[in-house]
Amino acid sequence: MSPQQARQISRRRFLGGMTLVGAAGLFGWHPRPVAAEPPPETTTVRIGQSPAICFAPQYLAAEQLFQAEGFVDVQYVKRPLAFDTIVSGEADFTSSDVNSMVVSIDKGQPIIILAGLHIGCYELFATDQIQSIRGLAGKQVAIPGLHSGRHLMLSAMLSYVGVDPRRDIHWVIQPAEESMQLLAEGKIDAFLGFPPEPQELRARRVGHVLLSTTVDRPWSQYFCCFVAANREFVRKHPIATKRALRAILKATNVCALEPERAARFLVDHGFAPQYDAMVQTLKDLPYLQWREYSPEDAVRFYALRLHEVGMVKSSPQKIIEQGTDWRFFNELKKELKG
Repeated sequence: MSPQQARQISRRRFLGGMTLVGAAGLFGWHPRPVAAEPPPETTTVRIGQSPAICFAPQYLAAEQLFQAEGFVDVQYVKRPLAFDTIVSGEADFTSSDVNSMVVSIDKGQPIIILAGLHIGCYELFATDQIQSIRGLAGKQVAIPGLHSGRHLMLSAMLSYVGVDPRRDIHWVIQPAEESMQLLAEGKIDAFLGFPPEPQELRARRVGHVLLSTTVDRPWSQYFCCFVAANREFVRKHPIATKRALRAILKATNVCALEPERAARFLVDHGFAPQYDAMVQTLKDLPYLQWREYSPEDAVRFYALRLHEVGMVKSSPQKIIEQGTDWRFFNELKKELKG
């Protein structure tokens, strides 16, 4: 089923109020507090914010959804790498790519992966001369930095097809904007982008898509982005953890079912720079499918890829045991059925 078909089918459920009790307030209705559940241990929630607009659900939950869960003080901690905010303890929750989380757990940093957010978002663009991932061996590939999320994701992709990212690739370290221009000029061979970069490259007709994690297997079968929290926050505030996660997961449904209104909210509140790119991202990514995929399978899959190329020392099972907690996600999957 395509994201468009899923959106059309599930819109009836959305309008009937079967899945999004609290989300309605974003669009002029009135959210109700969750009943029959203790209040959160804290009424403050801090969310790490980065420029990546595919993490829209945590921003869309900004006021109404978090408030419906009992949070009266909602803070966004803006950093170039939002994931660093939960490692440092500046924030309680954030969304990030799975590979950065796996590496963080391997280092013993105080994070807990709580839930899968969405699949897709990464697209690998290449010049016309490159027709496969194996064809990148010996070529120049741009990344913003070694051990960045893009470097890790590309390393996983290369490892999967038998290319060693440590020996076989010439990494070019450049910011995303410069990398896209280098690709347009034919000065590099490939670039891995995530929203809104793929939308911009397609609009400019730069290169071609070598791989899309939204549609190409096996990548389309696994979450690429997750919600994680600071370990100490989860330990001290289990009720608040579940309530905050519920707000974010409800917001994924809003992203999928009301993309135009959601995009307008996000732009008007400063969470996204461009309305058109935000709408297209919300329509492209299958946010509704978060119930259908196993987050543990995704962590295992990517941890194995990174373990194979020596980027993490821990086994996939150790990563899962030390750095994940699916209790809240599994409970909410049942509660938010629609």
